[in-house]
Amino acid sequence: MHLRHLFALFVLFVCYNTYAGNPWKLSLKDPKEKVTLIIDLHEECIEVPGMEMFGPMSGYLGGNIYGVWAVTSFKIAKDKAILRLSNDLGSETQEAELSQTSDSTYMLKLIGSTVIKRAEGRKLHKITPTLNMVRNRD
Repeated sequence: MHLRHLFALFVLFVCYNTYAGNPWKLSLKDPKEKVTLIIDLHEECIEVPGMEMFGPMSGYLGGNIYGVWAVTSFKIAKDKAILRLSNDLGSETQEAELSQTSDSTYMLKLIGSTVIKRAEGRKLHKITPTLNMVRNRD
């Protein structure tokens, strides 16, 4: 086999493992907390509700929380993604670790002090720091 054939096979292998092997284009929800995570960590192509003026982004966290939290940066390390989320005002940030626990379930762990909140009655309460998310079939 020629060297260029080996190189072509290597490139195909890397591309396959980069895109097919990484499940980072997802629509997830936590049915208990009613929180949704929409991400595409391969391409900035998601319109964040209320933040359309910034153009497409890598994703967002929304649902039963106060405001919308955009994915402003991320790192993929082996079997997990570290997301940096910013609120719709840009005044607060939250890091979160997303990892796959089975074929259709993921765990989103908020790193450090939880700043993402939900309105309950007339008060804001921090959400649970660990969200058990499933693939959204909508």
